[in-house]
Amino acid sequence: MKTSHRTLGAALAVLTIAALTSCGSGSGSDAGSSGGGTVTLKFLVDNNQATVSTAKALTDAFMQANPTIKIETETRPGGSEGDNIVKTRLSTGDMSDVFWYNSGSLLQALNPGQTLVDLTGDPALANVQKDFLPVVSQDGKAYGVPAGTAMGGGILYNRKVYEKLGLEVPKTWADFMANNDKIKAAGIAPVISTFKDTWTSQLFVLGDYYNVQAAAPGFAQDYTANKAKFATTPAARAGFDHLAEVHAKGLLQEGFGSATADQGMKLLVEGKGAHYPMLSAQVPPLVATTPAAATDIGFFGIPGADAAKNGATLWEPAGLYIPKTTENLDAAKKFLAYVASPAAAEAMNKAVQPAGPYRVEGAKLPDDAIQVAKDLQTYVDEGRTAPALEFVSPVKGPSLEQITVAVGSGLTPPEEGAAQYDKDVEKQAKQLGLAGW
Repeated sequence: MKTSHRTLGAALAVLTIAALTSCGSGSGSDAGSSGGGTVTLKFLVDNNQATVSTAKALTDAFMQANPTIKIETETRPGGSEGDNIVKTRLSTGDMSDVFWYNSGSLLQALNPGQTLVDLTGDPALANVQKDFLPVVSQDGKAYGVPAGTAMGGGILYNRKVYEKLGLEVPKTWADFMANNDKIKAAGIAPVISTFKDTWTSQLFVLGDYYNVQAAAPGFAQDYTANKAKFATTPAARAGFDHLAEVHAKGLLQEGFGSATADQGMKLLVEGKGAHYPMLSAQVPPLVATTPAAATDIGFFGIPGADAAKNGATLWEPAGLYIPKTTENLDAAKKFLAYVASPAAAEAMNKAVQPAGPYRVEGAKLPDDAIQVAKDLQTYVDEGRTAPALEFVSPVKGPSLEQITVAVGSGLTPPEEGAAQYDKDVEKQAKQLGLAGW
């Protein structure tokens, strides 16, 4: 599954609720009031089933509470085809009243200052967690509310293996490696890798961004401006070093080079492997067929060098946005305010198992939430999270997954892999017209 600049979160579009989303058909006269004083909003989402189910739960609950507002939901394709639809409709003034689309760096390509309604200071944002706002903002102005939940990128682990071996969740990389030694001695594969699905090889690098930001707070800005590199920033290169180390020490399962993500999750649930660098969104689809996944799989952030700065990297949820062309601004804002409310979280909980925490104050996970979501919620509650680099910098090269496969297979030294990736991003940065490239 090729990621390129589509981002790792987008690579999971067909697998998770965090799928990229929406845009729509015209607002214009089609989105105006219908008979009896009812306002009709057009709302488009991508055609991923989890997204469609979530959108239905939101709109049904909203319309029940607001009988004078009707919402017509339509779908669009995902991936680059859907991106083109979003951009075309915005440029032609034919966008829906509300659309669901990426937060983070991909949002910047929509030129939100010119195309979207500024929600800064609006009641629609009243419940939105402040540390989410930067990923739906440009030049200090906020344009969206969170849709769905965040997901974590870090280490999924088998809690029963940990309990059996008396292990504690590690807060440093050294502690993590010590756990791996004990797991290996017990005859269990310490670290699962699934390089047949090449996108899965990126987690040790991309999931480590919390530690990068903690050690080098200005990295994202400097990286975007071509003033910092992975190869010459020790904290950023650490992800490549980790990939190389777990291979060099024989910690991977047999056949890792030909294993798929589904096979990796099976090994983890069955306790044949203890750790899997992965996104938390891989867990909910398992629960229906393997209920033990809900309780036996936990999550922790990739440990760094300093236990006092331990945290986790989040892939933020998509956002809901309003184009400036809407003729139903008040109704659209009312819908966004509902989506960013605890009541909306309750409606979503009934439709789709959340893969992580909500980014709305007062929004709670269900009592039967999966363990990985609860673990992530703790990181959020304690303020120990950072968004993945792709949410704060538009620079992501197309070949990272091939580079990380080579480093993680022992074919390329980590310092060389980091340098290759620094070279890989140049073309894309120049295509984006970024200053300094």
